[in-house]
Amino acid sequence: MERKKFLRTLGAGAAFAITFPCLHGCSTDANGTDDVDPGDMKPIPTGVDFTIDLNAAEGAGLQNNGDFILKEFVVVVKNLEGQFVAASQVCSHQQTEEVRFIPDNGGIFSCSTHGSRFAQNGTPLNSITSNPLKIFNTELAGDILRVFE
Repeated sequence: MERKKFLRTLGAGAAFAITFPCLHGCSTDANGTDDVDPGDMKPIPTGVDFTIDLNAAEGAGLQNNGDFILKEFVVVVKNLEGQFVAASQVCSHQQTEEVRFIPDNGGIFSCSTHGSRFAQNGTPLNSITSNPLKIFNTELAGDILRVFE
């Protein structure tokens, strides 16, 4: 049987059944959330106000420039210049909690879900989102780092 004739015998239903999974996987769903399940989306943190003792175990991950830790859905960074910066761990693109600090290009925030990248002041660095990443205040008093809004 010729390929053309075979495909005609399958009919539109079979063609739809074969192509639908691919089309669905490459498009935005009814909620406009691409491939992120709404149940996996997290709220961007608000009311943030906590401290980190840099001499305690939780502060050990902030000893070197370029280091970061995660606390209460916040990425706390000792940037490449030795300054402390804090940003939402929840991405402004589609609210996944995958934002991390990477030392590329002088140090940027990057979300592994869809590749959103942000400057240390929260400004988007690529076209994936135009929404800025939420940045929090930091204040160092001796060995105690405060992160707050």
